[in-house]
Amino acid sequence: MQEMDASDVVRTDVEIPMGSVRLSGTLSLPQDAHGVILFAHGSGSSRTSPRNVYVSQVLVAAGFGTLLFDLLTVEEDRVYATRFDIALLSERLAGATAWLLRAGRTPAALPLGYFGASTGAAAALVAAARPDTSIGAVVSRGGRPDLAGGEALARVTAPTLLIVGGEDRAVIGMNRDAQSLMCCVTELRIVPGATHLFEEPGTLEAVATLASRWFARWLGSAP
Repeated sequence: MQEMDASDVVRTDVEIPMGSVRLSGTLSLPQDAHGVILFAHGSGSSRTSPRNVYVSQVLVAAGFGTLLFDLLTVEEDRVYATRFDIALLSERLAGATAWLLRAGRTPAALPLGYFGASTGAAAALVAAARPDTSIGAVVSRGGRPDLAGGEALARVTAPTLLIVGGEDRAVIGMNRDAQSLMCCVTELRIVPGATHLFEEPGTLEAVATLASRWFARWLGSAP
């Protein structure tokens, strides 16, 4: 199903074939988009994560297309260990990226970025470390980049922004350790007063602003 809203954004419900399964998603493309951001949600979440949906809306308003999709099927998500299978999650993200790049999915030559949350950030970094990657920038929200492993982190070439809540102290340390293993351009930004889910007033807005600026910086901004 495809629809156009008042701001000239085409939103399409999609089914992404992934081996023996199909993953549901929503592709949003504003008119004259200057990049597309693929979202990788965290464990126990889905494409309907209210936090990722909000960030997606901000990015679309800034002129970026977004693809929010389920990394796992309903049946797979019932298995706790599968939620933390970073190898599987990164394969799904890479597969969705390849699907998006096929003819007709998006305008030709649009730069791509990843936005990962929690375990999804690890999947995004592993996918961005692939030798055939076409990813131009990565943003992690409350991420667990440590789960990507040192070898993958060292291979990431896309400029990477790590956003962590100021009250999420254990994850701050994990992000600092991961950042020390990365050779690409990286920044660690700490949002004061925010816990892991950025539920405090104004904190998610800060995440969306930081992400929008990062993608505009590395993927290009609207005319």
